[in-house]
Amino acid sequence: MPIEISLYKDVRKLLAFGSGVGIEISGDNLEVVAARVRPSGVRVLGRLTIHNFTGRPAAEWGAEYTGFLKSWGVGHLSATVLLPRREVIVRQVALPGVATKDIEGAIRFQLDSLHPYGEEDVSWGWSPLAYGAILVGIVRRTEMERYISLFTEAGILVSSFTFSAAAVHAAVRLNGVGHLAQGFVALSRSAAGAVEVYGESQTRPVFSAEFDLAAPRAASLALSELRLPPETVPFNLEDVLPKPAVNPVENDLSRNALPYATALAGACPWLAPSANVLPPEQRRRSARGIFIPTIVLGAAVLLVGGGLLLNAHYTEQQYLHKLQAEISALEPIARHADALDTEIRLDRARIQLLDQFRNQTRADLNALNELTRLVEPPAWFNNITLNHDSARLAGEAPQAASLVKILDSSPLFQNSTLDASSKVAGGVGENYQIHVARKYPNP
Repeated sequence: MPIEISLYKDVRKLLAFGSGVGIEISGDNLEVVAARVRPSGVRVLGRLTIHNFTGRPAAEWGAEYTGFLKSWGVGHLSATVLLPRREVIVRQVALPGVATKDIEGAIRFQLDSLHPYGEEDVSWGWSPLAYGAILVGIVRRTEMERYISLFTEAGILVSSFTFSAAAVHAAVRLNGVGHLAQGFVALSRSAAGAVEVYGESQTRPVFSAEFDLAAPRAASLALSELRLPPETVPFNLEDVLPKPAVNPVENDLSRNALPYATALAGACPWLAPSANVLPPEQRRRSARGIFIPTIVLGAAVLLVGGGLLLNAHYTEQQYLHKLQAEISALEPIARHADALDTEIRLDRARIQLLDQFRNQTRADLNALNELTRLVEPPAWFNNITLNHDSARLAGEAPQAASLVKILDSSPLFQNSTLDASSKVAGGVGENYQIHVARKYPNP
């Protein structure tokens, strides 16, 4: 098994072969990055900012874009375009156990409930996430057609329209996420100066948002949404993306890494797909003839890899034959032991479930009683939302910040966070909203 895993990683690295052009629609400007992905690393060819594309003739800025690509010898490439965040509805849909071939039908079945556009026509696309979740992006068809018409008039081939969460999710996976498997938060600055936040966790496969807040406050809100420990140190977004071996000075990833992530997502879509909201019939692919040498080289690499795998298999076969007789003799005993283990696990699970049902009501009542004891007059609640693992409180207190320490001193609560506070109009107190995690004392 370790040999097979190592070989899989090596083959995947060898298949990281392609070139991509990422275009971010940033207000009235277009941020363009061209990148080349090879097994040896990523090379950023160049970066271009097309100013005021909405107020200039399409042919003019289209020629500027075409000249940029031709200067790097990639004029044949079609682009992956990152749509503005405000124009895309992004949803995460849980479809555990649904076969890949049935996912699109399952999404289409519930599509009307995923967007607020009513009877308007929409364009949509999806890409897979971890834990059986699906990332779905939805755009008004009128907006989609406007952009298609604009880029067509400029002579720009577009293979994909995507959005930031999908592009970053795909780009991160070109780098591997083994060291980030427990969850992370990454921050960057958008071209407009806002804080871009991207994160992943086992509770929430993808979180992406833009905040007009200080970076530490934005990171704190993201950690809360992802259910990650408050002490988790956020990364810079460029630190979780594949680090380019060659990067021109003008491509400052600390200022805006999204065009770079979009270019990576478009370079190797077979390794890390990103949701594409462009209708299939309107996708313009890059010319394929230039990839013939690449395909031949890839086939040769696969043949060599296959030969190595067969050789490893042959050397291990003799040893496996010697073990097979012993395994056959012990197999009935092992099956019986496995059956007993399975029955024990099922019985324990049933007992645990019954205990949880029996104890949950008492635990909820204890939590309510504890909240009543902790928050004494003149502080008071006007709303309590109690979940299995958390509680949200809203109300009024003389000093809202002091309630956080009071709640954390209780054996039933921890990790209290003051989500919002404001002065009471015409009064001396403060309105507050507090999120607190519940903890259950050992019986």
